[in-house]
Amino acid sequence: MEVTKETTSKVKRIHDFGQSIWLDFIDRDIIKSGRLKDLIDNDGVRGVTSNPAIFEKAISSSSDYDADILEIAKSTQNYEDLFYQLAVKDIQAAADIFEGVYNEGEVVGADGYVSLEVSPRLALDTQGTIDQAIDLWHKVARKNVMIKIPGTEAGLPAIRQAIAEGININVTLLFGLERYRAVTDAYISGLEDRLAKGESIANIASVASFFLSRIDVIIDPMLEAKGLKHLNGQVAIASAKKAYEIYQEVFNSERWKKLEAQGAKPQRLLWASTGSKNPAFKATKYVDALIGPNTVDTVPMETLEAYRTEGEPEDRLFQDLDEATYVLNQLEEAGINLAQITQQLEDEGVEKFIGPYDKLLKAIEDQTKK
Repeated sequence: MEVTKETTSKVKRIHDFGQSIWLDFIDRDIIKSGRLKDLIDNDGVRGVTSNPAIFEKAISSSSDYDADILEIAKSTQNYEDLFYQLAVKDIQAAADIFEGVYNEGEVVGADGYVSLEVSPRLALDTQGTIDQAIDLWHKVARKNVMIKIPGTEAGLPAIRQAIAEGININVTLLFGLERYRAVTDAYISGLEDRLAKGESIANIASVASFFLSRIDVIIDPMLEAKGLKHLNGQVAIASAKKAYEIYQEVFNSERWKKLEAQGAKPQRLLWASTGSKNPAFKATKYVDALIGPNTVDTVPMETLEAYRTEGEPEDRLFQDLDEATYVLNQLEEAGINLAQITQQLEDEGVEKFIGPYDKLLKAIEDQTKK
C-alpha cells in the first residue's frame, strides 16, 4: 500500500514539523514484546523518558522483575542500589532499540535518547546529584542515554558539572521562565568548561523539560476566582511559548555561536506533563498547541494513543504569540504571581517523585522477603 499523508500515523506526522515525540513510559513488557520497536516504526517515536513513578508502576504491577529482584538481593540489601540495577538493565535494552534512530539522518545523535533519573531524594543535594549522574552514566554505558537532573537551584551546578564531564543531560521539573533561562546558562557554561579543558563538545546532547498541565491545574481555579475563567487552560501554553522565545534568543547569541562552531548542539526544549489533566480539555490539547521546530514532546502512552485519532498535527508554536503575552499580562494585573506559583510547583514536584520512589523501594524490599 502506498504511504500517503492520510495513512501515515498522525503521531509520525508531527516529525514533519521538526518536533520529536518521545514516549513517557517504560517497562520490560513493552521492550521484550516488540511494541517499543513498533512505536518507532509506525508512530515515529524517537526516544523514551522515565521517572520514579513510571518505574514504580512497572515493577509493582507485574511479575517481570521478580526473578531479577531475588537474584540481585543475594548480593545487596541496599534497595536503592537494587532498583538502579533493574533500571539500568531496562534503560540499556531500550537504548539498544533506539540506536538506529540515534544514528540516522545527517546529524548523528539528533535523537534516539532514553532518559534515566537520579534519585529524587538528591534534588536539593548538588554533590550527591553530580556523583550519581556520573555513576549512572558509566553503568548504563550507552551514548544515547540521558541522565535526568531536576532543574532545582541545587541542580544547576550539577547540570553544569555533568555537561562538563561529557554526560548527556535531561533537565527535568522546569516550570518557571527565569529558572529555564538559568538552565540554558548552566548548559552553555558546562560546554565552555569542557572546551576549556581541551575536550570535544560535539557529541553532547541535552534537553530542558518544561512542564505544562500542572501549571494550569493550579492556576485555573485562581483565574475563576478572579473572574478570568476565559483564560482557563491557557497559561501553561503561553508560558511555553515564552520559553521558546528565550530558547531562540539564547541559541542565536554570539556566545552560543562560538560553541556551535565547535560542534555543540542546542539544548532543545522538551514539553513534559502533556497529558491533559482536566477532562473538559481535549486529550491532545498540549501536544497540538506546541508543535514546532527543534523541540521534543514527551507523551504518556494514553496521550499517544489518543493522538492517533484526535490529533491535529500542524506547526503552531509561532502562532498567537501576542495572545501569549496578553495571557501572562492578565495574570500579573490580576495579582497572580506566576514566579511564586512555579516555585511551589517545583517544590511539590520533588515531593511527588519522592513518594513513588519510596513506595518503589518498599515494594522491592517486600519482594525480597517473600
